[in-house]
Amino acid sequence: MSRASLDKQPHEVAAMFDGVAAKYDLTNDVLSLGQTRLWRRAVARAVDARAGERVLDLAAGTGTSSLPFLAAGAYVVPCDFSLGMLREGKKRHPRLPLTAGDATRLPFADGVFDAVTISFGLRNVQDTEGALREMLRVTRPGGRVVICEFSHPTWEPFRTVYTEYLMRALPPIATSVSSNPDAYVYLAESIRAWPDQPSLAARLRSAGWERPAWRNLTSGVVALHRAYKP
Repeated sequence: MSRASLDKQPHEVAAMFDGVAAKYDLTNDVLSLGQTRLWRRAVARAVDARAGERVLDLAAGTGTSSLPFLAAGAYVVPCDFSLGMLREGKKRHPRLPLTAGDATRLPFADGVFDAVTISFGLRNVQDTEGALREMLRVTRPGGRVVICEFSHPTWEPFRTVYTEYLMRALPPIATSVSSNPDAYVYLAESIRAWPDQPSLAARLRSAGWERPAWRNLTSGVVALHRAYKP
């Protein structure tokens, strides 16, 4: 199976996620030591979807991340560019309107969503700034974006331990639970290379979003960013 490189060629990234689709949710739960469910709940609270609102869930994979918005009464569109992920999602959640789309060229009209969110997917997009501008384009004025992404632990001793876990422990664990362990070597490398919290906030501002702010989860292993469209 394929492993993407850090230049994040879209066809490589899509093929890599196609290859891990069947066990992706289970693998993430194991590798995060169960933290993914806590992070998902934090995203749902940050998005604060209301009944009747339209929510775009980017990099939605199998659609698991979209379920809290559906439960809140919002109309949610799970969108991903991995057809393998979408096919697996359709088996599990046939009611969801799973949609194929590239975050840098979204197949939606201007200003149609009240909220756009992306969890653990932005760092896999080749053109981060282009994706942030596209999210802005499809969001209505006054709407919000919520980004949940791996980040940089704030406590230096823990940051060292975490980096060692990523590069040494993660691949062997992935071998036992994933259909494509090499994909998780890429994921570990992409996490380590991702910008820190202030840098991502600056990118949001540069793309046109206002009032960017973030909250650290699990001591900064993950950061939850939120901003608004003027």
